[in-house]
Amino acid sequence: MPTSSIGDTSPEIERRQVESWRRMTPAQKAALISGLTGAAFAMTAAGVRQRHPDASPREQFLRVAIIALGRDLAILAYPDAAGVTHA
Repeated sequence: MPTSSIGDTSPEIERRQVESWRRMTPAQKAALISGLTGAAFAMTAAGVRQRHPDASPREQFLRVAIIALGRDLAILAYPDAAGVTHA
């Protein structure tokens, strides 16, 4: 079993965590990942709002898209993202 690369978790606690993940059903794992992804998007959006408080909701959305997808893919998905100079 790999050890923590951060080093702030004891081997015993890390072993317990891995065991609990192994006991999870696929649906439980999917729900966990979905929740973490939602939290990451929420934090990204909060950071965009903090850096660009006067931006319209659409511009804030596009800035999050640029961060999440990368500029090129964001522009393919949302052509008006090309007008956003930086995220």
